[in-house]
Amino acid sequence: MDIRNKTVIVTGGGTGIGRALVLAFAQAGARGVAVADIDHAGAAQVAAEAVAVAPDCKLFAQRVDVADADAVQGLVDVATERFGQVDIFCSNAGIILRKGLDASAAEWQRIWEINVMAHIHAAKAVLPQMLERGDGYFINTVSAAGLLSQIGSAPYAVTKHAAIGFAEWLSITYGDRGIKVSCICPQGVQTKMLFGESGERKGFLQEGSVTAEHVAAKTLEGVASESFLILPHPEVLEYYRRKGQDYDRWLRGMRRLHDQVTQTFGDIAV
Repeated sequence: MDIRNKTVIVTGGGTGIGRALVLAFAQAGARGVAVADIDHAGAAQVAAEAVAVAPDCKLFAQRVDVADADAVQGLVDVATERFGQVDIFCSNAGIILRKGLDASAAEWQRIWEINVMAHIHAAKAVLPQMLERGDGYFINTVSAAGLLSQIGSAPYAVTKHAAIGFAEWLSITYGDRGIKVSCICPQGVQTKMLFGESGERKGFLQEGSVTAEHVAAKTLEGVASESFLILPHPEVLEYYRRKGQDYDRWLRGMRRLHDQVTQTFGDIAV
């Protein structure tokens, strides 16, 4: 898809990958970008940054809790009213929970609502207008954890696998009706999710991590080629192939990695 003159929604747009996506789409010639985040002040700041570098792009910020289906529908309604239509929905917001079997049912429910249901809410809200036009694009920020796994976080591994599954279903079901789907699946990205609020956190994914701007640039490349998998870390594809070729061998290797990582960084070693 050619991004020029397209309209875009980015959730989780107030920081990290979301912020980088907003700026990248605006600079690439998008006609309008809606910056959505649960932190309205952060979203507004990013919208202002984007206007400064892309004055011809129309931008607005809106507070949205992506776990709330009505709020996501309201975001789509406002964006449609302002832009005329929504061409691309970047379902980017996500959270991590550094727990295993000690995670409570409430914690599982919360991460499920944000990492999985938010993608479903987005599709339900905007798919009807896309199908009516016969054209539209979903870009879901997932993670390499959705293809592989996540040492130190059972809820993250599970929900990211589910997010990949839903994206596959969308593409299978609506791909021949003009709906494109991409999943962004990086490993470590240099954001607060990886390093912590003040940069104090240590973890094995920090080595080899990439910037959010790198992820955004690779995303634009993936959208141009309409690739389902967008891999800012290209080695992830080889890891995924090895998993499929010999699952048991892959699991043995992951157990060894788990032991190495937890010995170095502790039990919560994301």
